[in-house]
Amino acid sequence: MTILNEKFTIHTKGNTQIVDITRQVQNAVYKHNLPSAVVYVYVAGSTVSITNIEYEPGLLKDLPEALEKIAPVEAEYHHDETWHDGNGYAHIRASIVGNSTMVPLIDGALQLGQWQQIVLIDFDNKARTRVVHVQILY
Repeated sequence: MTILNEKFTIHTKGNTQIVDITRQVQNAVYKHNLPSAVVYVYVAGSTVSITNIEYEPGLLKDLPEALEKIAPVEAEYHHDETWHDGNGYAHIRASIVGNSTMVPLIDGALQLGQWQQIVLIDFDNKARTRVVHVQILY
């Protein structure tokens, strides 16, 4: 098995900003012209997530609203008592959503559904620069 490593940077505004990173992932993978592989997309950080979603206006509102019900911004968090940074909710949300996804590459194409995109969600309460790692195993 061979492993290729790629990465790219995303600048975010935070506050549950959802960024479609499908094109950047495709660029990182397709430049190697491979027929088959497992593609692992990962972001380092405890207040940021990677997942798959239909990147459309309704879901871009629905997902943050659902996460606000689960881990409200204004709730009290023990994390904030310790660090006083006001982003306890961001850690909870990122833990629930997760920081990676895997997509198979078959016949040279990422196997995403017709309406499925790869997204980065930055839950932190400030702008951040995030590094997305794409690991290609073939």
